[in-house]
This record gives sequence, structure tokens and C-alpha cells, in this order.
Amino acid sequence: MYTLALETSCDETSAAVIQDGRQILSNIISTQVPIHRKFGGVVPEIASRQHIEYVMPIIKEALDTAHVSLQEIDHIGVTYGPGLVGALLVGVAAAKALSFALDKPLVGVNHMEGHIFANFLSHPELEPPFLALVVSGGHTQLVKIEGYNTFTLLGQTRDDAAGEAFDKIARVMGYPYPGGPQIDKLAKDGNPDAIAFPKALHEKHNFEFSFSGLKSAVLNYLHTQEQRKQPYDVHDVAASFQKTVVETLVEKTMDAAAYCGMNKIAVAGGVSANSALAAAMEQACAAHGYSFYRPEPVLCTDNGAMIGCRAYYMALEGHFADLTLNAKPALAISSY
Repeated sequence: MYTLALETSCDETSAAVIQDGRQILSNIISTQVPIHRKFGGVVPEIASRQHIEYVMPIIKEALDTAHVSLQEIDHIGVTYGPGLVGALLVGVAAAKALSFALDKPLVGVNHMEGHIFANFLSHPELEPPFLALVVSGGHTQLVKIEGYNTFTLLGQTRDDAAGEAFDKIARVMGYPYPGGPQIDKLAKDGNPDAIAFPKALHEKHNFEFSFSGLKSAVLNYLHTQEQRKQPYDVHDVAASFQKTVVETLVEKTMDAAAYCGMNKIAVAGGVSANSALAAAMEQACAAHGYSFYRPEPVLCTDNGAMIGCRAYYMALEGHFADLTLNAKPALAISSY
């Protein structure tokens, strides 16, 4: 069974062809990072226009690379939320046009569920149930995966996402977008115990997150040092900030795993590529006797392959969309 999948939720235009749900035949990604870097973040209108320009060539390249024709495709998966509404609309419109023209079933995919399913592509042995920590630029969530189409959202961020905090702190410190890799790199040469930053919502069995207070604490520290004309070590700031984020994520994940009786932990989303988070999560899982899963780096960021994997398992149970499918920028995770 061949799945053609499209992903245009933010600043990556991607198309992929997946065979039988877990075999990647192609995964073409065109990133807009160099375009948005000069603005310090993603500009929605620019992102939409770039998607319009690239989506059809990317689809053609994905099919050519996979050596699969449009006629051989069994169904078409597309991200329809959450994300930037203008960007989402480009992918949805392209997928609906192909579905109509080819008379192929259409599958509307939740972007966050796609991130979780990236783990199935990197780890063929992985099967539900397991606990997933989804950490990206726009979301931080703990999700219990009970089956391929059965999920329970345990908690999510009340304000800023972890990735958003990384980008903001990096920008204030003068480093380019995206900020996550910049902080990760700086932290390697810093002392994580140099500065004590606060944690929020750290009560036991509280599976919600909040990073706005941490972000404010770091900004206040930087501004105070500058006003006092006192130097600070950017490596120490990055390391101390990153340690606070990582400890929060790991502590809540371990608490949720024990609470739910899960012994398999998966991380997903762009921030799952962070080396400190991966190391700390792997160490914590080993200490508790849990199995740990993380997608390979190219599957941590936005990509069509993860959408194709999710679409396949939805298609198996007949969860198709019709041509009224529309973008939903605030779409929540839900069971089917």
C-alpha cells in the first residue's frame, strides 16, 4: 500500500511516499529557515507563499524518487492542523486537488500525532501502548498512546512551548533562528549549575507545563546583568536554562510513566533532537527500566514521512476525509 503525504504546517514544505506504513520510499523536505532567519522567526505570509511555490515540485520529486506513479498511490495524507492557517491551506488544497483528480481517498492528519508516529519509522519494533512526550516550537504535550488510533492527552503547556522558549532566549542573546540548536551548542561549553532558574507546576502528578516564567527569569537575569554593566557567560546562561527545561521535561515524563504504568517512552518533535534532552531521557529510562525511543534527526523536525505513517494507520480503519476538509490551526489530539 502506497501513501503520498504532504506537510506544510509551518516553514517546511515536504512530501513523502510511504510503503505499508513504515517503509520510507522518499521524504523530500524544502526548508524555509534561511528565508525566515533574517526576521528572527517564521513570518506566516512569507511561509504561505513559499509553500505555494514549492509544493507541486516537491510532490513530483517525492514520486520520482520513490519510483511510484500517482496512479499507484492508494491514498493521500495531509496535515490539516495544528499550524499556521495559511501554510496549512496550501497543503490541504494540493491534497484535495489530487484526491479529486485521481479519485483517491483523502486522509486528514493531526501534525502532533504525526510527530509521535515518526518513532514507528525509526523503530520498526515499536508497538502501542507507550507514553509520548511531544516537544516542538509550538507544543509541549504528554500523550498516552493506547493504540494506533487511541490516544489520551495527559497534559500540555499552559503558555509557551519548550521550543518557543529556546528560540526566544537565543534571539535575545543575539543568536539566529532557529534558537534550539544554538542553545544546545552553547550549553556544551557551559556550567549547568551556574545560575538557578525556577521551575513551574512541579507538583507530583501535574502533567501540565509552563515555560513563560522560566523565559522571563532568564530575560530578567540578562537585563539585570546588562544594567549593572556586569558581564555574563553566554555558555553558562544557555547551560543553566537548558538544564531547567530538560529536568522539567524528564521529571514530568517519568512521573507520568509511573502514574500510567507505561514502560516504553518515546519523545517526538523538533526539540527531541536536543542532545541534552536525549541523554537525560535515556539515562532516566535506563534507571527506571523503561525502553526509550527517539526518531532519527531528520524525522524529529517537520516532514512528510511522519504524516504518511500516521495516515496509513488511519486509512486501515477507514478514517478518511471528504473534500470539505479545511485547515484547523488549533487542532487538538484526539482518538478516532
